Amino acid sequence: MNTTQDTTYYAQGTPAERWERAQLFFGAKDYASAARVLAGLVEEVPEQTGPRLLLARSYYHSAQLRRAEAELRTIVERDPVEHYARLMLGRTLQRQSRHEEAESHLRIASALAGDFEQV
Repeated sequence: MNTTQDTTYYAQGTPAERWERAQLFFGAKDYASAARVLAGLVEEVPEQTGPRLLLARSYYHSAQLRRAEAELRTIVERDPVEHYARLMLGRTLQRQSRHEEAESHLRIASALAGDFEQV
């Protein structure tokens, strides 16, 4: 498949069809293909958290950690109490050996999830 056909395939269909296709790729552990579909979808509907979070997860699982970090930071900036995005941001930073920076996000995610240590 050449690049034009490749791009056309990942961009074809309605947003709902592309969302479904991205979820199928993700479910099949084809994270790079899921990311290709989702990148266009996120451009089209940047305000929606669901596609952006799945894009970040796709980047994370395909070891595109800087891209995952960028998407997760966008989510956290818009919604500081989005606990799963905080958790994923912490894990993404850990995978980049940025443990100190990761710790604050992991603590916040834990608190938002209600995981408090017993005193």
